[in-house]
Amino acid sequence: MSAPCAPRLALVMGDPAGIGPELFVRLLAEPAVREGAALVGIGDARVLARGIEQAGLDPELVVERDREAALAAAAPGRPAFWDRGDCDPADCPPARVSPAAGAAALTAFRAALELAREGKVDAITFTPFNKQAIRLVHPAYEDEAVEAASFFGRPGGCVEFNVAGGLWNARVTSHVPLREVADLLTVERIVERIATTDAALRAAGIARPRIAVAALNPHAGEGGAFGSEEIEVIGPAVERARALGLSASGPYPADTVFLRASSGAFDAVVTLYHDQGQIAIKLLGFERGVTVLWGLPVPITTPAHGTAFDIVGTRKAKLGPSLEAVRIALAMARSRPA
Repeated sequence: MSAPCAPRLALVMGDPAGIGPELFVRLLAEPAVREGAALVGIGDARVLARGIEQAGLDPELVVERDREAALAAAAPGRPAFWDRGDCDPADCPPARVSPAAGAAALTAFRAALELAREGKVDAITFTPFNKQAIRLVHPAYEDEAVEAASFFGRPGGCVEFNVAGGLWNARVTSHVPLREVADLLTVERIVERIATTDAALRAAGIARPRIAVAALNPHAGEGGAFGSEEIEVIGPAVERARALGLSASGPYPADTVFLRASSGAFDAVVTLYHDQGQIAIKLLGFERGVTVLWGLPVPITTPAHGTAFDIVGTRKAKLGPSLEAVRIALAMARSRPA
């Protein structure tokens, strides 16, 4: 991960009651992570101590209570930790949902977003949150993508990608009723999502992204026998994207496109609704998946799995997704204009 000018990464400790503290410590102990960024951890030093005990590792951090001091101390090979002192571990016992744990995760995330808004970090990675815990203190909380987009004043301006084993997935519609999907599909909307996917993959280091677009109807509509969206909307969108110089193709039947993509035929699949891509990506690698938020001032990444209360303290948590989340965040940060 090393680079001549290492980006500054905000690493947010996730839910204190889950596997986040352990993963956080293990990440900070990884040479590639330590050397590849000027890394600033964000959380409570008392929860950090819990993570050190759970991981059986001491990553040797510079701990500062002052935000600016933590930022100044961070350097490649010398991660710093901004101790916010706002979460007593006694209030958030391991493997239990609690308001204190939800508040700690949310305030640390917002602190990282504030650093990004001020231009003081180039990327953000966070270990898993527990939405149930966050909603105990913020009932309107939807998810991290909505929270981040709202924070930066860009409602609807954040694209969520799911990545598993190097294969990326974006979707044209997301959290909407299935009966509304067809009416929401337009040529312009699909072209925009293809273009955004191309830009995100280029930022992640893929020079010429090959993007497949899924069909909506069974058998890609079978020439209009099972629906006309492929003929009237999706196909024209792919053609327009190709005219713009994007390496897009399709529409492909949704029940086979991921088979081709997983064999290496494509770098990304643009799907038309939430479960069309989510089911496939999670089957391909839920335990190695990464979620990427793109279209904000900085890239934001996280492992796709949850807080895994069932294995807290057992040292069974897999580090791979968190490492990949950091790798993608740093690759995207390096590609940003100075």
